[in-house]
Amino acid sequence: MEIRDKVIEIVAEQAVLEPSDVKMDNTLEELGIDSLGLVESIFAIEEAFDISVPFNANNPTEGDFDISTVQSIVAGIETLIRDQKT
Repeated sequence: MEIRDKVIEIVAEQAVLEPSDVKMDNTLEELGIDSLGLVESIFAIEEAFDISVPFNANNPTEGDFDISTVQSIVAGIETLIRDQKT
């Protein structure tokens, strides 16, 4: 499964939507995902991809991991996976 597809599946599950309803330029807020849903999404992403996401739940805007849109989350995960392999 593609990284993008898995992230969309995880985000859709948190938003109680169908994956087809999740667009790459959606923000999590637009999808109705609150801060708890965001944390649960991050945990699910870490588990699905066996990575550690540099994310501070107390201050989500800090750090290098961009959670502004679905696309930015996918890009961040791709970078983390690539960096772990090197």
